[in-house]
Amino acid sequence: MNKIFEVPLYAYARSPDQDASSPVRHKVIVIGAGPIGLAAAIDLAQQGIEVVVLDDNDKVSFGSRAVCYAKRPLEILDRLGCGQPMVDKGVEWNLGKVFFDDRQVYDFNLLPEGGHQRPAFINLQQYYFEEYLVNRVRELQEAGAPIEIRGRNKVEAIGTHPDHVKLEVETPEGSYTVEADWLIACDGAGSPVRSMLGLDFVGRVFEDNFLIADVIMDAGFPTERWFWFDPPFNRGQSALLHKQPDNVWRIDLQLGWDIDKEREKRPENVIPRLKAMLGEDVQFELEWVSIYTFQCRRMEKFRHGRVLFAGDAAHQVSPFGARGANSGLQDTDNLIWKLKLVMEGTAPESLLDSYDMERIHGADENILNSSRSTDFITPKSEMSRILRDAVLDLSEQYEFARPLVNSGRLSVPCTYDGSPLNSADALLNGPARTRPGSPCPDAPLGDEFLLPKLGDKFILLTIDADAPDLIEEDGIEVTRLALSVKDDPTLELKRRYLGDNDGAVYLIRPDQHVAARRPTYDENQFRHAIRRATGKE
Repeated sequence: MNKIFEVPLYAYARSPDQDASSPVRHKVIVIGAGPIGLAAAIDLAQQGIEVVVLDDNDKVSFGSRAVCYAKRPLEILDRLGCGQPMVDKGVEWNLGKVFFDDRQVYDFNLLPEGGHQRPAFINLQQYYFEEYLVNRVRELQEAGAPIEIRGRNKVEAIGTHPDHVKLEVETPEGSYTVEADWLIACDGAGSPVRSMLGLDFVGRVFEDNFLIADVIMDAGFPTERWFWFDPPFNRGQSALLHKQPDNVWRIDLQLGWDIDKEREKRPENVIPRLKAMLGEDVQFELEWVSIYTFQCRRMEKFRHGRVLFAGDAAHQVSPFGARGANSGLQDTDNLIWKLKLVMEGTAPESLLDSYDMERIHGADENILNSSRSTDFITPKSEMSRILRDAVLDLSEQYEFARPLVNSGRLSVPCTYDGSPLNSADALLNGPARTRPGSPCPDAPLGDEFLLPKLGDKFILLTIDADAPDLIEEDGIEVTRLALSVKDDPTLELKRRYLGDNDGAVYLIRPDQHVAARRPTYDENQFRHAIRRATGKE
């Protein structure tokens, strides 16, 4: 068993707040020291905002849990200062294969184009991810950043008020009360915060269960995503195989609905299933076993006054497509810059309503894709199964059928079409992938890449176009990044940002989503775009 599970990374230590005569008020409190809570806290600390993380645990999560991290979240983690350790340790993959019965019907490449700094996906155990995030917290603390993690601090009660939130916290040395201007709940699918506030999910729970097994073995399988429909070793069901670091392999086996979960998790029942899949002669060791039930649900609202929900606390999807942790990181990436502007007084509090709107749009997109995947993987009628199997048969020889195969539409970043922060698109023949609301795609710039140059501030990106080097509009500073298609001999910058245009000017938000674009700089129009992107119009 990996010893990382046993090591307290943020052991309990008595806080001065516990000895204060009256509740201490903090700027932001984050509940939950999982990946999403830590990412939110790191982002806040990097922006100079004081933040305290409370968690009833003091260690990394047990088991690999979330294992697939897509390109966009890796780009977000680069801005948080911990993307490189993820990529260094993780197993990179772009290729996937789909099997029906005992034969391969087709394969696919998730990143067929070049010119990106990060791979389409890496596989990495969640406990490593959490360790790297805690390491980043320690780096920030050493640099004097205002960030603190309190292990074994369990929130027992929450009181909401117009200008703050009050929390009762239980520790090994008794309870204390603390306050926050803002509270971010990242406390997982079973969110105690959600329960304390009397809130719930809306959506579907699917009648199916999957066995997850992390297996340590020295196997010769390639670094690819393999998915089986109706394999000989799990008839009438499906299966998934993924490679992780340290010779750990993730295996998912569909079990059906009416099962005894505790019985199915026993080694004497798991091992025969794995031998049927891997072969009797393959030597392996079980590291972690769990069973999950498909759920595609979300809260009706992610913002409730001064309490903001993110990650699994706000929404749940089935794991096929790697949409859980990946979408949670996009939640915090959307939220933190807005919260910063509101706290500084340079944006109205109503800007936070756009977090609710944009990330509910993202959650609904994920739920739609995840529900469709689940319906294809687990047909609910005999006619649905016949249709699915016909699609699989056709996909072996006919390319037109392959897009219809749905073994889990893999996570892609959300485009915020229709967001009130977007300005009307005036670059009429510009590339669709960089329309307002879109996340900026990376592009090569000689030996460098575009996204690191955008950073986490408002940027005026000019490509073969003139504009001021600095714009200040009602307290918001926008810095120019001037580029030319000559900076990129591959012409990917032109293809992704100009299309048929000779030049363009883009207003880029701090989360690297496009707020506005035009063929040339017009001061009045871009000042309006800045105001709109900060919730002032």
